[in-house]
Amino acid sequence: MGLLGKLLLVSVTLTALVIGYIFYTLNQVPQLPELENTWWGAGQPRKLDESIRNFKINISDDILHDLQIRLDLHSHITPPMENVNFEYGFNTDYLKKVVEFWKTKYNWREREVFLNKFPHFKTYVDGLDLHFIHVKPQKVDKNIRVFPLLLLHGWPGSVREFYDIIPLLTTPRKDVNFVFEVIVPSLPGYGFSEGASKPGLGPAQVAVVMKNLMERIGFKKFYAQGGDWGALIVSNMGTLFPKSLLGVHSNMCFSNSLSANLKVLLGSLWPTLIVDEAHVDKLYPVGQHYAYLLEEMGYMHLQATKPDTLGVALRDSPVGLAAYILEKFSTWTERSWRSLPDGGLTRKYRLTDLLDNVMIYWVTGSITTSVRLYSEAFTKAQFALKLDSIPSITPTACAAFPNELAYQPKSLLQEKYLKLVQYTDMPRGGHFAAFEEPELLADDVFEAVKIMDSKKAT
Repeated sequence: MGLLGKLLLVSVTLTALVIGYIFYTLNQVPQLPELENTWWGAGQPRKLDESIRNFKINISDDILHDLQIRLDLHSHITPPMENVNFEYGFNTDYLKKVVEFWKTKYNWREREVFLNKFPHFKTYVDGLDLHFIHVKPQKVDKNIRVFPLLLLHGWPGSVREFYDIIPLLTTPRKDVNFVFEVIVPSLPGYGFSEGASKPGLGPAQVAVVMKNLMERIGFKKFYAQGGDWGALIVSNMGTLFPKSLLGVHSNMCFSNSLSANLKVLLGSLWPTLIVDEAHVDKLYPVGQHYAYLLEEMGYMHLQATKPDTLGVALRDSPVGLAAYILEKFSTWTERSWRSLPDGGLTRKYRLTDLLDNVMIYWVTGSITTSVRLYSEAFTKAQFALKLDSIPSITPTACAAFPNELAYQPKSLLQEKYLKLVQYTDMPRGGHFAAFEEPELLADDVFEAVKIMDSKKAT
């Protein structure tokens, strides 16, 4: 063999070795981490009352009076530029109308009555005083089984997102032999749940806290559903605790492994290898979609790096807090609403309902502790767990709403969710599925659990 032939042989051999190594690396499954129970409360671990206590939302008059003063004094709003709607953020002409409605027509005491219509409770878990709603189905026939279902919200949401879907899930359906008993916690640091006093409570650790909460309530096995952070947390729960999770339903499924990301990039050359032709425009061209995400994700970088600095401003100004939160309910529900003077906010929502959510952040002073979840999610310690690269063996269902921030096809999700029993392309809806389309989401949850339950039976 001549020199050229030997060089060619060496080159082919090295190329084969490199390709083999890359293939091996991409298909390596990290070891499942064992996350221990951790004390997240103030000070050293100590004995706390672990009973489940009744809780009622009852905000003091002092907090409400202070809010009214701040709303009355707020007058320094920079006007928007000409012919600009929500393209630069919350349109301040419309913000004035929101503030006026808040001051003159929104009645918190009436909303307290509404928010208290479901049973609320608190209990200490891992050193944190956690709040949750617990609703049991009424008038259930003896032949109807009752499945526990954990519902988890995200940011900038709250338990308020689930108020319309709770009755749909807890009411027996014709020709369905089960119904749900729902548990809806405020995530740690959100709303009426205490925030961590120590660093490190990221989405993986919240998954442990939520499992412990369910066990405290009395459920060792249960179903779970979530969106936004709730979606990531229930996904983590399915990965970490397959013996506890009967099934997971998510309206924001995502596979973030190196393999999945490389496939998305390679699909730029031949998109239909990754996604069916009807949905190509949801993923390609890649640059266009990443550009949109970059445009919408400035808040994430800020919250992941300087949550406490941001929290000072938002905690001090109720108007600033409302603008910051409600802008997400515009662009994350329908991106085209940026071109509307009111951000499209009243096309799907009532302003009263949106302000309920803002008020939960304001009256509890929880905006800083809520955004800290971002900083805890993007740490070396969190990435070192490699949960994105560990397949979940828990039965999983994904509801893909067309106006969700990011889209992933079933083919990619199957790498993460080995038992993907249902994948639904929803006809309408965006990021806040339970708030926007409670009927659609409830129907999909029932259908998914039908499949999971039948597979479990066989």
